[in-house]
Amino acid sequence: MSTLGDDELSLVLKWVHDQNDRKSFSQVCQQWLRVEGLSRFSIRIIELDLIPNFIPRFPNLILFETPMFISNSHLELVAKTCPNLQVININLRKTREEFDKVDGNSGFEDVGSDGICALANGCRNLSKVLLRKRKNVGNVAVISLVKFLQNLTTLDLGRCNLVDDQAVEAIGCSNSIRILNLEACSLVTDRGLAVLATGYISKTLKKLVLAECDRITDYGVSMLKHICCLEELNLAECGPKITDPGGVAVSSVSSLRKLNLAWLINLSDVTVIAIAENCVNLAAIDLTACELVTGVGVRAFGNRECLEYLVLASCYNICKDDLNVVLICRSLRDIVLNKGLRMWIPMAMQVNFSKFCQLHWR
Repeated sequence: MSTLGDDELSLVLKWVHDQNDRKSFSQVCQQWLRVEGLSRFSIRIIELDLIPNFIPRFPNLILFETPMFISNSHLELVAKTCPNLQVININLRKTREEFDKVDGNSGFEDVGSDGICALANGCRNLSKVLLRKRKNVGNVAVISLVKFLQNLTTLDLGRCNLVDDQAVEAIGCSNSIRILNLEACSLVTDRGLAVLATGYISKTLKKLVLAECDRITDYGVSMLKHICCLEELNLAECGPKITDPGGVAVSSVSSLRKLNLAWLINLSDVTVIAIAENCVNLAAIDLTACELVTGVGVRAFGNRECLEYLVLASCYNICKDDLNVVLICRSLRDIVLNKGLRMWIPMAMQVNFSKFCQLHWR
């Protein structure tokens, strides 16, 4: 086996997919250890203290992932060592408070602008950047990402509390981003949405998450109708400033396939009927806790040919007679209803509904 060169060993490794087997392969000798590192394209790291020791083994990584806190210096090392990265997923899986309780890292400095800027400058092939819950990531980091990453298609900034309209304005200048998550970026206002709707990104954006952005109003939401190819929009829990004028404006986005309007308590049947009439490609809609919505709005979906998923949890003005939409809308696959309604629907009726779609209670 010692006569095998690096190229031959690399060909062998292409057939080894199990991570434990790859680990065993790397433990045979120094040559096999080196070749395994050179042929590794993805890695998920939990013990970040070991990064300086082993990351130089993997210069050809395409995907880097860690759900833990990571320092600027560690990310700078990753950027320097792995210039071919295409995907970086450093979404935090737990809150800072949860980490503190588990391992006492209350003084750990999480990544911020310096680390993200180094990443943007050193890894120009990045197309997918996931930074959810990174509390130190702000405008400077986002501006750097948009400036240097010409192939960026997915950007997740969910719960990055320092991100505001300045960062969103920079994002609006991108002509490549297709998926943008701004969930709980509470500093984002109508000003930022206006740039998204009129900038270069309006020609490419297909999925936009604005859940819990509670500073936006009907004006900002109305601007979203200018995003010409938007297929998925999440406005859940954006607050009472979004009312029917904003909802009706959203209905003019005819390309929509998924729409989340959960907990928008000031939306009524006016919005729902407009969506049912205009969003002909809509496959899923979530109306959880839209308390002003009644059976009049729900029945408007009866003749839809594409609707597959309908959520009416905590919609207290819906009665069992309104659920005939299930029988009429034959494309419907799943419907979520308020659990308090269950006792009022005869079992025979529930069984009949289940022949056409799955009933879920919440």
